[in-house]
Amino acid sequence: MKEYPLKGVRIQEINIIPDERGFFAEALRQDWKDFNEDEPIVQANVSYSYPNIIRAWHKHERGQIDYFIVLKGAMKICAYEEETGKMAEIIASGDKPSVVRIPGKYLHGTKTVSDLPSLTAYFVTRLYDYKNPDEIRRPWNYPGIIPTEINGRKDDPRVGKQWDWFQPPHK
Repeated sequence: MKEYPLKGVRIQEINIIPDERGFFAEALRQDWKDFNEDEPIVQANVSYSYPNIIRAWHKHERGQIDYFIVLKGAMKICAYEEETGKMAEIIASGDKPSVVRIPGKYLHGTKTVSDLPSLTAYFVTRLYDYKNPDEIRRPWNYPGIIPTEINGRKDDPRVGKQWDWFQPPHK
């Protein structure tokens, strides 16, 4: 399990068990208490996104936690803490499946970064309420998202600037 500087944001690699038929893997388990903090999953969803599609920003104020598993393609998943400006940036891929845990109190969003569409299964700890949705939304290019650090790094050249989903990767 890998932790990120935003409390509760973490990744759990999935153990792939291959055989002559393909593979089997456990995606989430109730007894992974260090990972899921004993929060029950109550709804499963599937999202299919074309290359370069951004689904951002939103957050949940009633305690929902999202668990993302990219099954095909690759996706950038970001979580942003408005109070501190801290950002977690995660690249998840169907080539190396893992579960990405994002507490809903953070603004979060995704961008498909592969040349092919991404297919993502995600699980949540609160049922979607059609009459009273637990979603606070911001536009994908919201000018108020200015990271003070990214994955704990303050020397990242994107720090102190409005978040740009289309900025090319750097090293």
